[in-house]
Amino acid sequence: MDYSSKSLEDLVIAFSKLPGIGLKSAQRMALHLLEAGKEESEHLAQTILALKENVRACTICFNLTEEEVCSICRSARRDKQIICVVEEPKDLMAIEKTGGFTGLYHVLGGTISPLDGVEAADLTCRQLLDRLDGTVREVIIATNPTVEGEMTAAHLHDLMLGKVDRITRIARGIPFGGALEFNDMVTVVKALEGRSDYS
Repeated sequence: MDYSSKSLEDLVIAFSKLPGIGLKSAQRMALHLLEAGKEESEHLAQTILALKENVRACTICFNLTEEEVCSICRSARRDKQIICVVEEPKDLMAIEKTGGFTGLYHVLGGTISPLDGVEAADLTCRQLLDRLDGTVREVIIATNPTVEGEMTAAHLHDLMLGKVDRITRIARGIPFGGALEFNDMVTVVKALEGRSDYS
């Protein structure tokens, strides 16, 4: 589309690069900001800058946080004997939203994907092993049911064998090829409840 303003066009293009935002939605967002007061635009810009400056990975579980250690790892109410391993922070958020899990988490930072050049060394697998200090009795592997997720789950299983009492895998209520973030809360809770020993 041809815009009479380069600034408007640049903003539409920038918004359209966000996941799930097409050109029409990007255009609506840009026009909204143009019509809104200067304060709203400045607040949005400051919020984005603050996000980039303040948010980092938890030094224990690699969840997103503004502190050195995230609130979940610091909480005395969490069951420190169970760790749920997820691919990305968005998967952790999907599980947390259900309120059905009270253990701790470990965020891998992706999955093993040879086609994309991602190996186990690029993930936080070694840091997960370091957490298995004898106090953890169960690790739930909650990688997404995709080819890469299954490959990563198998690798984790082999790494942890003999280092923890129980290794489980979330139930198949999550369809193969699906992602945790796109499933409803009931499906995610049932997948956690129906986990089975990984073999």
